[in-house]
Amino acid sequence: MLGPLRPRARSRSLTALTAAACTAALGATLLAGTGSATASPEPAAGAPSAAGSKVVGYFTDWGVYQRNYHVKNIETSGSAAKLTHINYAFGNVTGGKCAIGDAYADYQKTYDAASSVDGTADKWDQPVAGSFNQLRELKKKHPGLKVLWSFGGWTWSGGFGEAAKNPAAFAGSCYNLVEDPRWADVFDGIDIDWEYPNACGLSCDTSGRAAFKNVMAALRAKFGSSNLVTAAITADASAGGKIEKADYAGAAQYVDWYNPMTYDFFGAWAAQGPTAPHSPLTSYSGIPTQGFHTDAAIQKLKGLGIPASKLLLGIGFYGRGWTGVTQKAPGGTATGPASGTYEQGIDDYKVLKTKCPANGTVAGTAYAYCGNNWWSYDTPSTIAGKMAYKNDQGLGGTFFWELSGDTAGGELIKSIR
Repeated sequence: MLGPLRPRARSRSLTALTAAACTAALGATLLAGTGSATASPEPAAGAPSAAGSKVVGYFTDWGVYQRNYHVKNIETSGSAAKLTHINYAFGNVTGGKCAIGDAYADYQKTYDAASSVDGTADKWDQPVAGSFNQLRELKKKHPGLKVLWSFGGWTWSGGFGEAAKNPAAFAGSCYNLVEDPRWADVFDGIDIDWEYPNACGLSCDTSGRAAFKNVMAALRAKFGSSNLVTAAITADASAGGKIEKADYAGAAQYVDWYNPMTYDFFGAWAAQGPTAPHSPLTSYSGIPTQGFHTDAAIQKLKGLGIPASKLLLGIGFYGRGWTGVTQKAPGGTATGPASGTYEQGIDDYKVLKTKCPANGTVAGTAYAYCGNNWWSYDTPSTIAGKMAYKNDQGLGGTFFWELSGDTAGGELIKSIR
């Protein structure tokens, strides 16, 4: 999962998908011979979050600054009506405890009437303003919408090692923060984004294979059955990869669902390439690393005994790109990361759809070659194909990173739901 400081892990090429009616057939084609499950019928839009229907979007606290993306944008884009859950990212993990990530953005920033969800200006002395209060207003408009507070992320996952030394104390600190009387009504549970237990992310964790299970067990014991407990987890299904480093199967009994991060498999941190789609649905000829694709992750997690209904399909609302590329097809060499709006090698879908429109597909996702730049990202049509896969596999729903990457009219979330 991206964080505030992150430079943000059998096949056939797919032609562009142009109609929702063909997606079921596409999903079956993609999975022919892979032992796919039969999906249960999808509930109607707006139904409770039964298996298959969850739509979980991340909202970042830092988005209110340079990105100028606020909770009201979730409403005006039409996204709020299509979401079942929002993950508010991120709370910090430090000193073995959960902690506030950005007090100003979280509960101190005041909104005028024009910027507020309910059209009422904040008062300068109200106890809770900021995004927390805006989320409160959004939930009043959408009573079925649930909000989870997500802790960790790429930047703050280093704190989980200390937390794992005393899981009960960590869980207690998280409960006291999430259930603080000032904003307890805003949150319906906790999401853990540990990148990565017993493996390396921004830093390397050595807390052991059982640490993740122990932490999640302590969180469930403290938060009880009336609160949601979820976790974003690795999608590295390579041989000896990160899925094997932690006891995700053992911890599954304690979570309502997992969000396997089926994006960021490839990117311009490999500055010279080869160019490769960052969120391939399946493998393809020439994929740089075997096991770095969505289907490999889902099949490996299901093979461990994790119920399909506890696995959500991850979608990135952004693309990753290289420059200095001389070929359109994946597998080309590059000279470095392509220019991005906020950081090199990454840009939002809402920017890329105009800046470098998709002109090819591979492994169930799209890519774009323009000038000497090469980008990969999902489009409404490739998301439709991924939804067919989600249904075919009987997965619990979809989650995405993150809301501000979509267009002002919610183009991508409409393709999810």
